[in-house]
Amino acid sequence: MREETVQQLKASIREQLDLDRAMSDEDFMARIEQTVFHWCRDQPLTASDKLQLVRRLYHAFRGLDILQPLIEDEAVTEVMINNYDEIFVERAGSMSRISLSFESRERLEDLIQAVVAGVNRVVNESSPIVDARLRDGSRVHIVLPPIALKGPTMTIRKFPDKALQMEDLIRLGALSAEAAELLRKLVAAKYNIFISGGTGSGKTTFLNALSQYIPPDERIVTIEDSAELQIRTVPNLVSLETRNANTEGKGEITMRELIRASLRMRPSRIIVGEVRGGEAIDMLQAMNTGHDGSLSTGHSNSARDMMARLETMVLSGAELPIAVIRQQIGSAIDIVVHLSRLRDHSRRVTEIAEITGVLNGEVALRPLYRFEEEEEREGSIIGGLKSTGHQLERIWKLRMAGLLKEERACMG
Repeated sequence: MREETVQQLKASIREQLDLDRAMSDEDFMARIEQTVFHWCRDQPLTASDKLQLVRRLYHAFRGLDILQPLIEDEAVTEVMINNYDEIFVERAGSMSRISLSFESRERLEDLIQAVVAGVNRVVNESSPIVDARLRDGSRVHIVLPPIALKGPTMTIRKFPDKALQMEDLIRLGALSAEAAELLRKLVAAKYNIFISGGTGSGKTTFLNALSQYIPPDERIVTIEDSAELQIRTVPNLVSLETRNANTEGKGEITMRELIRASLRMRPSRIIVGEVRGGEAIDMLQAMNTGHDGSLSTGHSNSARDMMARLETMVLSGAELPIAVIRQQIGSAIDIVVHLSRLRDHSRRVTEIAEITGVLNGEVALRPLYRFEEEEEREGSIIGGLKSTGHQLERIWKLRMAGLLKEERACMG
């Protein structure tokens, strides 16, 4: 279908309809079908082409316009709009530019405003950066000019309709069955676990999978900038989401406020989707005041680097001596799971380490598993997560959960 035809019919529909008047989706679809069938009297189309044209026109007004087919395409994992006429997609870990483009910069701006309005957020020149989400849960990050020099920028991270189970990650080679069994016991015994990794390494996916080990009789509070987690195995679930300030600069609800509020909700565990700043101190204090079994994620290049980044985050929110911060980290977090995106685009767990406290003024990390690369075959990295031979040192939570003997047998 030629783009000129689509734009012509869109203009015709705008002229025919009072788009400000409330109309149900069914009535609107019927009106579009009528317009297309009338146009087809002089321009014969196959039934398949007619259906495609109707859907394209409908989504131009009530959906995501040219992006809708990409959102519906299960093979597409990320959509990157650098400007109205420059769009890239990621499929199977590989990026490529597509030929589609919006009709104008104004049309892209209109779509962006519709997306953020759907989650009660605001983005404009004075507040040009915002996180949002689509109806299907896909994460959206938007940056507007003058910050974005090319024009309005939107990045959409899609998530599968069905969250991956740990068994799926084992099958995909992300980690070994032995390591997964260890993590299952650690989650059941309420160890505080922190997931680190780079952008696109699969932290949220792994956190979703790990949450499936949480006993269903617990009460969970999740805290996120933009809701992405898909926890479906725990009925007693409260999901909290931050809120940006309005156009008057008022009404902002930060992650720090939500963490503090969650402590009054009688949670069994607190799950912080991602820590980026001063809220790290509130998360650590929650872990240190009886909220065991908490989970969170953060950006880093390694498990050791994550410790340094946590220190920096805490310093941005509280004026504390480094020694005190390291003591907080050493006593709050039990396990660090680090994920990496390897050069063959695969996402793997590359390290599982235990935090054993503070040694010689530094947070002490004890590696339990490390990824070992064996070879590269036809562009794919062959290797797996191997035990370092170190035994878990902090075992009192396993003992309290009645899992100590079972765990010692598991780790040999």
